[in-house]
Amino acid sequence: MRIVDLIRRKRDGHELTREEIEFIVRGYTEASFPDYQMSAWLMAVLLRGMSGQEIAILTEAMLHSGISLDWSKLPGKKVDKHSTGGVGDKTSLILAPIAAAGGLLVPMISGRGLGHTGGTLDKLESIPGFNVNLAPDKMGSVLSQCGMALVGQTEQIVPADKKMYALRDVTGTVESPALICASIMSKKLAEGIDALVLDVKTGSGAFMKKEADAVHLAELMVDTGTRMGKRMVALITDMDQPLGMYVGNALEVVECIEVLQGRGPADLRDLSVELAAWMFYLGERTPSVEEGRKLAQQTIADGSAFEKFCEVTCLQGGNPEALRDIQKLPAARNQREVRSKHDGHVQAMDCEQVGIASLVLGGGREKKEDAIDPAVGIVLHKKVGDQVAEGEPICTLHFNSDARLAEAESLIYSSYRIGSSAGKPGKLIRQVIGGQMEKSEARKTRQSR
Repeated sequence: MRIVDLIRRKRDGHELTREEIEFIVRGYTEASFPDYQMSAWLMAVLLRGMSGQEIAILTEAMLHSGISLDWSKLPGKKVDKHSTGGVGDKTSLILAPIAAAGGLLVPMISGRGLGHTGGTLDKLESIPGFNVNLAPDKMGSVLSQCGMALVGQTEQIVPADKKMYALRDVTGTVESPALICASIMSKKLAEGIDALVLDVKTGSGAFMKKEADAVHLAELMVDTGTRMGKRMVALITDMDQPLGMYVGNALEVVECIEVLQGRGPADLRDLSVELAAWMFYLGERTPSVEEGRKLAQQTIADGSAFEKFCEVTCLQGGNPEALRDIQKLPAARNQREVRSKHDGHVQAMDCEQVGIASLVLGGGREKKEDAIDPAVGIVLHKKVGDQVAEGEPICTLHFNSDARLAEAESLIYSSYRIGSSAGKPGKLIRQVIGGQMEKSEARKTRQSR
């Protein structure tokens, strides 16, 4: 078998066999052929696409390029959630404690932020001492003790994806839905989970700006997971404005604490409960999504979800007192209010611009090597539909350096569209794909939106 022949076959639109796909993944991981040939094959996939069967085989081959975690000795269903990323998207820090408090096991492997989107690991590391770099045996120990573990990807997990993604990033092939699907699903399935809830963002602050593109990716991921024996659901959710009111790592931890203590903004609270409800349902902890919602709300109301967050923080080397007293979390030295230049209503927001403004303040990365400042970020005071008076603050910038403060302020002004008529926020949950729901349950879910 020769890689050049397989490049030609995919270039000409043929469906590749299991043996051919496994040959490509294994050969590239082991450096049996050069980057330029793999680049050609990736471009052929981008242009020609892959069938559902091919994507499932590619995902499986990437999965088996490294170790897969096995939690079969631990009693209970293992369920995780994955988000395609957005601005203020902090639900992982809320969902995992809720799910663990409700009786599921959550072996969550997350990533870092890059560009305008935030990363779960960066948020966790803003908690003093929190260690996300756990070896599999230590991860298993934390998981068995508190029902959850929040860690980063190790070198041994899906090495094919790490190598392929680096190449895709510099060859214009990141946007392939088939390759995105295989990348996400291989890493998630390596966690040793029984079920997966996908939060696929769409809107101005999402990777998938168009809802149709988000739906297509969600369908591919649900189909791939189902083919590999996992219970799957995907929620298409709104990212035309930031989720919650805080953007920035330590600030977002504060907002997660608020939600886990029964407070916080309605959109973040509602989405967290809905995603947790699906985790409970797919993990067979509740007989319906509606019962899952009740269980999620119960863990917040009785304080058990918040205590789980404190417990996992302690087990992973962090200071749980920083969760009980937010004054012990990183805080910026300076604040600057950005005030409206007009009377009116917020008609729309360019969500991506808000994320970039946080990045400019030091809260994100433009390159993977960049250091971030956990204390900086943005507190929003006005969102779509809100009335605003001239001179009234629309947000507050939290910063430690004023080197790029003017740029961040300019980005905020350009992100808000204020006019005479009131804007209307989009539906928080636009569609639900998969989930094996009964018709009556599907009707309840639609009505809840």
